[in-house]
Amino acid sequence: VASVLQQTEQGNYRLDLSRSVILPKGIKSFEKNADVDVQLTFKGDVAGTQVAQVTPDGTLMSVRMRYSFVELPDTDYQPRAYHPMSGYLSDEYQDYATPFDQPLVQRFILRHRLQKVHPGPAPSEVVKPITYYLDPGVPEPIRSALLDGARWWETAFTRAGFINGFKVELLPADADPQDIRYNMIQWVHRATRGWSYGAALTDPRTGEIIKGQVTLGSLRVRQDYLIAKGLT
Repeated sequence: VASVLQQTEQGNYRLDLSRSVILPKGIKSFEKNADVDVQLTFKGDVAGTQVAQVTPDGTLMSVRMRYSFVELPDTDYQPRAYHPMSGYLSDEYQDYATPFDQPLVQRFILRHRLQKVHPGPAPSEVVKPITYYLDPGVPEPIRSALLDGARWWETAFTRAGFINGFKVELLPADADPQDIRYNMIQWVHRATRGWSYGAALTDPRTGEIIKGQVTLGSLRVRQDYLIAKGLT
């Protein structure tokens, strides 16, 4: 954290251990992951512009960090090599066991595990659909619009031969977004303009997406409205 702040010209900070703690309420255990939240406080002399905008006193800044311990999936997943013309995102690593006439850097595309009940080119039901869960904190009518829009992807998967391959549901009341079994579409407030962010927790050995994470800024609706208004 201190290095990033220095590199982005937001000030020279050092960790203040006397003001840094493990947060007991941020310790959670689930079936396939366990999380520990800590609050780290950094002390500096002069705050950068962005730090000064979000802290009462720029000489002290606290950051909450989460350490996640994640169970790796089984080995039944078939990785797919990355091709730069594919349009996919990828993970990469250096494999020093590769022969001299092959690339040292290995790259796999990032994708969810999606298997047909009846393998082959013919359309088939899937073993387990890719399911994303929408943050119940999204207000109406935006919530219904997001559910309808995201479910359009189900049509695309069906036409590609994966029947019922993709689903979007509202997050159950007893579920926790930190549980990696739930791919999330979350609704957040933030100071920056309201574009959306996509991220994924992946298996570094294969590129398999273990948990997908979409972050929608609440300002996105306002941003889209202003763009449409400007165009018209």
